[in-house]
Amino acid sequence: MPDRPTIVFAAGGTGGHIFPLLAIEEALRADPATPDFHARYLCSTRPIDTRILHANAREDVIPIPAIPFSLAPRSFLRLAMGWGRSLRDSRAALRAESGERAALIITTGGFVAAPVAQAARVERIPLVLVNLDAVAGKASRFVGRRAALAITSADGPGVPASWQRIPPIVRANAIGADPAVARSRLGLPENTPILLITGGSQGARSLNLFLAELASNRPEMLRGYHLLHQAGDDDAQALESVYRAANLSATVVPFIENMGDAWSVASLCIGRCGAGAVAEAWANGVPCIFMPYPFHKDEHQRLNARPLEQAGAAIILKDHILPQKNLEAHAETIGSHLSDPTRIEAMRARYENMPRADGAQRAAGAVSGLLKNS
Repeated sequence: MPDRPTIVFAAGGTGGHIFPLLAIEEALRADPATPDFHARYLCSTRPIDTRILHANAREDVIPIPAIPFSLAPRSFLRLAMGWGRSLRDSRAALRAESGERAALIITTGGFVAAPVAQAARVERIPLVLVNLDAVAGKASRFVGRRAALAITSADGPGVPASWQRIPPIVRANAIGADPAVARSRLGLPENTPILLITGGSQGARSLNLFLAELASNRPEMLRGYHLLHQAGDDDAQALESVYRAANLSATVVPFIENMGDAWSVASLCIGRCGAGAVAEAWANGVPCIFMPYPFHKDEHQRLNARPLEQAGAAIILKDHILPQKNLEAHAETIGSHLSDPTRIEAMRARYENMPRADGAQRAAGAVSGLLKNS
């Protein structure tokens, strides 16, 4: 192994796959037992990936033309035709400029992981899988069969028993600090309770439409709060107009660079429950109303949020997709929470009995041991 080995971090397509890798890298660098290393990130060609990585000062970033897996004939044909190029590009990326192979690869799954895992096998580079969801996806199962080490931060009936269990993984800048400083940085009012609304790094269309419907038809439910809404690029401007027309206090942004600030000021969150969102809510002790992504047949987002629901720190509502149907089904439930600060604080108190969300440090410890022996 060279004096300064290269560790490759591979994932992409959503922030939910990338942010845990950033957290693990941070934990590895903070671990005195881990030798100094160079980090290289392999991501998808989606703009959100490079946006996140460059915003977090990662410069050695290589997009891989990976294609999501699908059995739909046209999509499967695209996958088959693009596999060779994805594999070649992955193999090239696993070699440093000197020609020295990477010492280790860490992936959180997703469609970028499959060609990288196959390239790791060809190049004979140790591979670590960090599974994030309560139902392991196709890519994670594919990688898990090839991995020298498989770790999971979520548990469920579809997660192999042989995978090492750890708590949720959260990066440092997603953990809140001083709420007053955070309010100032985000440009929020000083004393008004904050309702955080987030569909993840790219926003969530049905969630955005539901909040627009709620603001237009039941604005009184949202008054008394300042809305901090991470809406994604497509819906931010329209939502801002809806909130303004309803005379609601709101800050609408496509993307929040420092989620720690957002979590530190949030009294309550309405959002999706991808693994990253659940982990961050857990680490920050924020009560949540989760509306899982409605198009996953395996309902892994709902299962991701189950530990918080079982603890009493969150509730889970079905996303009916159509905004009017969501309004009819959920307005009263949401209104009863927003109007009852005592209920919200009781939910927050439930986090006190939950384990620490220190999965990044646990993963780093396991990876460090593997790195020393590689």
